[in-house]
Amino acid sequence: MTAENNRRSWMSVLAKTPAGRLLALWHELGAEPDFHWLRAPEIGATMVRGRLGGTGAPFNLGEMTLTRCALQLESGAVGHGYVQGRDKDKARVAALVDALMQTEQAEAVRAAILTPLQAEMTASKGTRAAKAAATKVDFFTMVRGED
Repeated sequence: MTAENNRRSWMSVLAKTPAGRLLALWHELGAEPDFHWLRAPEIGATMVRGRLGGTGAPFNLGEMTLTRCALQLESGAVGHGYVQGRDKDKARVAALVDALMQTEQAEAVRAAILTPLQAEMTASKGTRAAKAAATKVDFFTMVRGED
């Protein structure tokens, strides 16, 4: 299974993208399928864990707010939305995109929503990396001629 077809990949893109951008692309797509809630959007908190140096022992960093929901399309496909913050509309759209990615409309949804979002995330990551690289300082040690 390629990364583009991987559910984990598209769920990550949906969760990380700004709400305004996701909603704008959703409205451009114009799809508003009939669905019923399995779990209406609800706001809660989740514990964020961290590791020192990426490899150390895990520790509780703190809590963050999270909005989640689950829905089922009339076709039977089930979609889940988990997003950071308190945005119920973003969670609903994320769940709808997730559900549609499991139907015959997957390619249209990928082309209209996921591909542009992934391209924007990649460009943003490259910009951040370039800014960080511009501040890099290379240290070197001059060898004295005594030894």
